[in-house]
Amino acid sequence: MHMVRILIVYDSRTGNTEKMAYAVAEGVREEGVEVEVKRVDEASVDDLPKYDGIIIGSPVYYGQATAKIKGFIDASVKHHGKLEGKVGAAFTSSGGVHSGAETTLLSLIHAMLIHGMVIQGTSGRNHYGAVSVGAPDDEDLETCREMGRRVARLTKRLHG
Repeated sequence: MHMVRILIVYDSRTGNTEKMAYAVAEGVREEGVEVEVKRVDEASVDDLPKYDGIIIGSPVYYGQATAKIKGFIDASVKHHGKLEGKVGAAFTSSGGVHSGAETTLLSLIHAMLIHGMVIQGTSGRNHYGAVSVGAPDDEDLETCREMGRRVARLTKRLHG
């Protein structure tokens, strides 16, 4: 049986998005799925085809992902067509309410849809992905873990 693998790529300026990345990874591991967490500076777009699921996290920066995350996504065009059917998800941390969390998540998800990836929303809180306003509190971190579990379950169904 194929060992399902998920990659989490994130950028973090204050450490908030990094904390979220590791909470998402905990949720993935709880479902028995292998996960690697990489800061965007250490990640290579050439690794993307090796994973069954890809989760991207970014702080909100002017209503969008950071330049490093945008650069990573732009560079991923070299693997266009090779990410078809992989599971994708996104998370973000913002400086305040109504400061662009949803636009940031949707821009990340749009890129994944263009790659042909499969995205699962949630009918609960945080429809488009986990969000933290400021430093993630216990509830935010649990939302991250739950997102990790949900992505892991979907990835196992599609690629296990």
